[in-house]
Amino acid sequence: MNKTELIDKTISFVKTTLQHAEGGHDWFHIERVYKNAQLIAKTEDVDLFIVELAALLHDIADSKFNNGDETVSPKLAKSFLNSLDINKDITDHVILIIENISFKGGNFITTFSSNELKVVQDADRLDAIGAIGIARCFNYGGFKDRAIYNPEIAPNLNMSKEEYKNSTAPSINHFYEKLLLLKDKMNTKTGTQIAEQRHQFMQLYLDQFYAEWQGEK
Repeated sequence: MNKTELIDKTISFVKTTLQHAEGGHDWFHIERVYKNAQLIAKTEDVDLFIVELAALLHDIADSKFNNGDETVSPKLAKSFLNSLDINKDITDHVILIIENISFKGGNFITTFSSNELKVVQDADRLDAIGAIGIARCFNYGGFKDRAIYNPEIAPNLNMSKEEYKNSTAPSINHFYEKLLLLKDKMNTKTGTQIAEQRHQFMQLYLDQFYAEWQGEK
């Protein structure tokens, strides 16, 4: 198969695998990240095929929905890529991207880096901020039966990886524990430019939220 056919096969596999996924981590999330990655890749020195495969497979089995097990996603992705008889170097690179793409809390340090990872990571982070990022935040909070906001529970900005994974804090706290931090963690020029606008939108949203909470508007 040529690269176009391999990408089509991957899209079909992801759609089927995620057909019953939670709304913030479903096929449409993958599709948005895929499109973001293609856009960012235009201005970066990368192997587009690796970028596209990694973007499509990056959330094939998110650990949040697999009892926190971070090995399920790379194992499933590797099994699928091996079934396509893709070059081992490409498969290994894609798996490393999947293993290192996630935010995982403020104190987590990755041990792998590549231009392709930087592009896919930016593409994924862009879908966590802005209007869609806000929608995904509250969608997941509702899925986990979390409070929208509780003024008595302050955001925790010094969580360990495990504390971040197991947090049950209100959804508004997630803005401070992750979403508002992403603008300054972008890797690419294009990603940074898009993130700046989406960051400003989130700040405006929070201003409006607190004003309504206090009965000021």
